[in-house]
Amino acid sequence: MAHIKVTSVDVAKRAGVSQSAVSRVYTPGASVSEKTAAKVRKAASELGYRPNVLARSLITGRSRMIGLVVSYLENYFYPEALEKLSNALQAEGYHVLIFMAQQTSDNVEAVLEEILDYQVDGIVTASVAMSSELAARCQAAGTPVVLFNRSQDDERLSAVTSDNVAGGRKLAEFLAAGGHRRIGYIAGWEGASTQRDRESGFRAGLKDAGLALCAREVGDFDRGKACEAARRMFGRDDRPEAVFVANDHMAFAVMDVLRNELGSHVPGDVSVVGYDDVPPAAWPAYDLTTVRQSANRMVAETVEILLEQIADRKAPPRRIAIDGPLIVRGSARVPEGWAA
Repeated sequence: MAHIKVTSVDVAKRAGVSQSAVSRVYTPGASVSEKTAAKVRKAASELGYRPNVLARSLITGRSRMIGLVVSYLENYFYPEALEKLSNALQAEGYHVLIFMAQQTSDNVEAVLEEILDYQVDGIVTASVAMSSELAARCQAAGTPVVLFNRSQDDERLSAVTSDNVAGGRKLAEFLAAGGHRRIGYIAGWEGASTQRDRESGFRAGLKDAGLALCAREVGDFDRGKACEAARRMFGRDDRPEAVFVANDHMAFAVMDVLRNELGSHVPGDVSVVGYDDVPPAAWPAYDLTTVRQSANRMVAETVEILLEQIADRKAPPRRIAIDGPLIVRGSARVPEGWAA
C-alpha cells in the first residue's frame, strides 16, 4: 500500500487550529501558546507527521544547520569541548554537522566547499587553519565563521581561544620559581597559533627570569612524535631538568617515556608541565601540573558570537582570549611558599 504523506494541513484540521499555528509550533523561537503547542504535537503524533525542515529552509533562507570542522579527536580536550558545543547549539535550535579535516590546505578547502554546499547558517572550525581565499569565499556566501581554539591573522574571522601567551608565561614563571635552570620545550604543530602563542609566552617568561630554552623538540600534537621528541631530548647527557610540553596529550607520552623507557623519576629527576587540563591530567598516574582551558567559557563565547553574526551579517568579527588558571599538581617541583 502506498504511503500517504501527512501534511501540516492535515495536522491543523486534526488539532482544530490554523496551518500557520502548526508552522509556529515547529519554528524555533516562534510565539505559540502551550495549549496550542500541546494540541498540535498530539495531532502530529497521532498522524505520524514530521515537519519538512528542508522545505522550511527554502522559504526562510535559514537551514538551521551549523558546520563543525575538526582535524583530530585524539586529544581529550576536543571530544569534551565539541560535545558541549554541539549541545549548546542544539539548545538554540540548530542541527550540527560534523566534518573531519586534515591539516592540509587542499583537504580543508575540499571540506569547506562541501559544508557550503549544505547551505549551513554558520561554521565553527576547531583547530583547523583556513586560507584567506576560503575566508573570502565564506564571507561572499554570507556564512559566518568562528575559529575555536585557534586564531589567524585575518580580520574577517572571529576566534575564541584561551590566553595562550599568558598561559605559557605562567608555566615559565612556575618552573623558574622552582629553581629550574635547564628548561626544555616540546612544541606542537608549528602551523598552529596555539603552539606559536604558548611558546612565545613561555620564552618571554623565561627571559624575564634571566633564562632561555636549553633544548627544543617538536611533537606536532601527536603522541608518537611526542615520544620520539622525548627520547631525543632526554637521551643525551645535558638533558633538561624541566620541560614544558605544549599540550597534555603529548605530556602524557613524554612522562611515559621518561618513566618507563629512561628510568627517570617525575618530578624527582625531571619536572613536566602541560597545557589544557584534560581529565587524565588529574589521574594519579599523571598528576600533571598544567594550564586549564575553560571549555565551558570557550563554548559559550563561540555560540554567542556565531548567533550574533547569523542574526546580523554586518556584525563585526570578535577575538576573545580567555585566561586559564595554572593547576598545580605533582608532576613538577613546587616552589617553596608557592600559592596554588
